[in-house]
Amino acid sequence: MDTVRWGLLSTANINRRVIPAIRASERGELVAVASRNAGRSAEYAAEWDIPQSFGSYEDMLESDAVDAVYISLPNHLHAEWSSYALRHGKHVLCEKPFALTLAEVDAMTTAATESGNVLAEAFMYRHHPQTKFVGEWVRDGRLGDLTTIRGVFSFRMNSDENVRLVPEWGGGSLWDIGVYPLSYAQYLAGGPPEWVMGTQWIGSSGVDMMFNGLMQYANGVTAEISSSFRTPFYTHVDVLGTEGHLELNRPFTGLDEEGAELVFVDRDGNTQVLDVERPMLYLGEVEDMHAAILDGAESYVSLEETRNHIRTVLALYESARRGEPVYVEEISYR
Repeated sequence: MDTVRWGLLSTANINRRVIPAIRASERGELVAVASRNAGRSAEYAAEWDIPQSFGSYEDMLESDAVDAVYISLPNHLHAEWSSYALRHGKHVLCEKPFALTLAEVDAMTTAATESGNVLAEAFMYRHHPQTKFVGEWVRDGRLGDLTTIRGVFSFRMNSDENVRLVPEWGGGSLWDIGVYPLSYAQYLAGGPPEWVMGTQWIGSSGVDMMFNGLMQYANGVTAEISSSFRTPFYTHVDVLGTEGHLELNRPFTGLDEEGAELVFVDRDGNTQVLDVERPMLYLGEVEDMHAAILDGAESYVSLEETRNHIRTVLALYESARRGEPVYVEEISYR
């Protein structure tokens, strides 16, 4: 096999970003889409010029039409359908958040191991050159000793009818967008925090409309994260060290768009806009899957890292519930 045949599991809005990436990749081909409604699936296939449509998820996953699937279902369905796909011979790129419990993460990992198929979390920004550039600067000591990471992701939720607002479906701002600054902090700090403190504002739907988290790492690094469905769109990351800091105005989305900047401020306050390559944002995660499937390469975002994302989210929610700090190691199997 020298080309990966992709299928889309659902007709979710996020597909609009992944479809061009698959088509722009050198070794990928989009061949199918599946929906629980045959009419909707056929309509979507016609709209996006996808050769084949399926009227159920099972029909596509049990067919020989696709090699890999992109799962963009609501959060509470990620684990079930990722495992189903893996056990039916498909490689899986699963949208974030990967799962809602550690038990689900472990079941998905077991399915991948036993089937021999590739399973990866779809954190598109992690594969972008800007993110890797920031990581290299931190590791190379260009900022001195890393001290603080601050990350924000917010947008205004304008509808009460949204899957992000259903508690039992894994709704809430932390699960949806707070995982971006959380995962960025863990990438730069080198792993999960030692302890966390979380506070949240619960809306009428029962999910956190705003979440603020403090994460303390054993190496002395502190991370502050914030997510919100109540404020206009805003993203930002600051990476502070003893010799200077980096400012990112598009750390998660829009990295490939005009206006995205990465700024270095040295210890004397001098600023420099750093030049980084800005390819199509979602292309990196697709190419990473191709390397794992076709070349046997290790996935760039490991399943161990993914498990730590989920464990830290659970610790933050537990802290917010208790109103006190929680050590992440307490969250062992939930």
